[in-house]
Amino acid sequence: MTYVVGVTGGIGSGKTAATNEFERLGIVVVDADKVAREVVEPGSDCLEKIREHFGEAMIQPDGNLNRKALREKVFSNHTEKEWLNKLLHPKIRQKILHQLNHANSDYVILSAPLLLENGLDKYCDRVLVIDVPESLQVERTIARDDTSAEQVEAILSAQMTRDQRRQTADDIILNDTTLAALHSQVQALHKQYLEAAIAHGG
Repeated sequence: MTYVVGVTGGIGSGKTAATNEFERLGIVVVDADKVAREVVEPGSDCLEKIREHFGEAMIQPDGNLNRKALREKVFSNHTEKEWLNKLLHPKIRQKILHQLNHANSDYVILSAPLLLENGLDKYCDRVLVIDVPESLQVERTIARDDTSAEQVEAILSAQMTRDQRRQTADDIILNDTTLAALHSQVQALHKQYLEAAIAHGG
């Protein structure tokens, strides 16, 4: 398989800005969030099973999944959450592996907010963490998603702590200043990853 770099970071860390720059440099990015949306598209087997299990309220008038209703349904119900994960995770994993295997760049990025929590790092040769102080995560997420501080804190508590992520990382980009600073750090790592991919024979 091609040399795989896993990219992760907590909410509001700037993970997308980093992966966009890798894409601009010609690297294929497999985005776990996009894959998760694809497996529940209208007409998909997973969406039909969700409809059967949870009822019509989970489907919007346009045929798409009602994510908000589903989130509310499983958020505080461990059994239902477990059922949903068992349905979706194998499909998501299968699709991610297929995309990684068919990527046609010198190396490939696997971008996932829960890369470490969901064990996706086992498919990666290196793990890059986009790191940011927690106060900045909260500030950026509130500004971006028009959400409350309480909601952001709830999301943060469901993710690994900053320290845990940093300890697991092979590489860390501290994204607490400008977009230009983020880009220059990405470009430096890009050179390293190209060399590693050649050595790996990818």
